[in-house]
Amino acid sequence: MFRSGNDMRVTRFALVAAVVLTLPAQVMANPTAKVLAKTEARGLAGITQDRIKDLSKPTGNQTAGPGGSNVVFTREWLASQPKANGSSEFKCLAEALYFEARGETVKGQFAVAEVIRNRVKSDRFPGSYCAVINQGTGRKYQCQFTYTCDGRPEVVSEPAAYARVAKVARATIDGKSPNITDGATFYHTTAVRPSWSRKFTNTARFGVHLFYRRGVRTASN
Repeated sequence: MFRSGNDMRVTRFALVAAVVLTLPAQVMANPTAKVLAKTEARGLAGITQDRIKDLSKPTGNQTAGPGGSNVVFTREWLASQPKANGSSEFKCLAEALYFEARGETVKGQFAVAEVIRNRVKSDRFPGSYCAVINQGTGRKYQCQFTYTCDGRPEVVSEPAAYARVAKVARATIDGKSPNITDGATFYHTTAVRPSWSRKFTNTARFGVHLFYRRGVRTASN
């Protein structure tokens, strides 16, 4: 909307007055402080509406995903998302997140999901979510994801937790989640230290999970 010169002068005057009123009396007794306050107010008055919109965009836990959608790494954001469902691929990822990361932070859950997604995209691993997750299953403690080969049945006893991680799985498969692990294809919890962790590059940590990608550590990383 167009604003006249008079409107802009009124706005500038209001900003100067607002800045001046927020300063302590002893500061404003200094002529230099008055000049600085007026200069700052003029700068604020010159900010365009588009710039104000940019400055007002949410920050922190909100990250733009590759598809343009915004994922906020909070339980509140997950609660606002529709109930998740989908194909067998979706179910495999949701189950993996439940058994591997249901007690993790939301960002940590997205990071674990990203590792699985990175494996699907890598030539070093099978080409589907179910195949990646079940790689090595059938040989006790020789699988890629321990819950699939620890000899215990996979029973979902916390439906609310499953519903949350299912939304993480849905966002990941749909390409709405951002890349936050810097290409990691491995992870472990802080409770263990597998031998391979000393050979690969540590790319991130979220909650109790550490993330790695292939490549020997160097002095620069």
